[in-house]
Amino acid sequence: MSRISTLAALGVAVVLAAVSGCGASETPPANPPQPESGRHATVNGLQMYYEVHGPETGRPLVLLHGAFSGIGVDFATLIPALAQNRRVIAVEQQAHGHTADIDRPLRVEHMAADTAALLTQLGVTQADVLGYSMGAAVAFTMGVQHPELVHKLVLVSGGYDDKSTHPGLMEGLQDFKPEMLHGTPFHDYYLASAPRPEDFPTLVQKKVEMDRQYPVHPKSVVEGLPAPVLLVAGDSDIVRLDYTVEFFGLLGGNVVGDLVGLPASQLAVLPGTTHIGVIHRPELHTIVPAFLDAPAKS
Repeated sequence: MSRISTLAALGVAVVLAAVSGCGASETPPANPPQPESGRHATVNGLQMYYEVHGPETGRPLVLLHGAFSGIGVDFATLIPALAQNRRVIAVEQQAHGHTADIDRPLRVEHMAADTAALLTQLGVTQADVLGYSMGAAVAFTMGVQHPELVHKLVLVSGGYDDKSTHPGLMEGLQDFKPEMLHGTPFHDYYLASAPRPEDFPTLVQKKVEMDRQYPVHPKSVVEGLPAPVLLVAGDSDIVRLDYTVEFFGLLGGNVVGDLVGLPASQLAVLPGTTHIGVIHRPELHTIVPAFLDAPAKS
């Protein structure tokens, strides 16, 4: 493994170990109670865990967590803010949180299909979808594969292909080990919520393998995406800012709005913000509802 890849793997491990000091949610308790809103549904062979918050009216907002994570880690502060005036459906994907693993590799495409099937089962005909990190890839794939289901997308630290991150980072993660996450909120949450806590090394192994199989969408697919998109990134994210700006341009952004009007999609770059910290920034409590509630542009 190259020196930069080694540093990347070690750097990610250090960041994860220090996550509680980076604006993330507090470390979950050893045995957090399952909330009254928590439920399971049989979806594509999974016993898929989901939570419903907020009023049971209007277009729902679906929340999709990042890798190794879950609802309680990524969305503990975001859900109360977003669920004040809208129905929020938060999902835990295969092998994550309260959703047990099955004999199937981890794939973004599977997670998108699982989420779409869950929404159909819940009688949801159209939803807004917010995805963070791995969840952003799942949300984007839903927008491509199930355009009739997705009204608006919020992609936090996401991309449309495998070129979004800084050089050497993904190569370094190929040597990622389960013990690198020990002592972090991710591992603590898994131990407290997973039906089989002993499966954590399997999750890490499957995620490492999944990183070699991320879907690559051509630029023409991005340009033809029917759903308006809010792109959110930290200014010190693992996703490159030049990539995010290019992504925004493919969505119809990066234009002189005073001359041609504002595009349907939007871009927010949060200052002083890392990849771990971006989903916990309080700015999301206002910019996400403002985007979702804005009238659709013709």
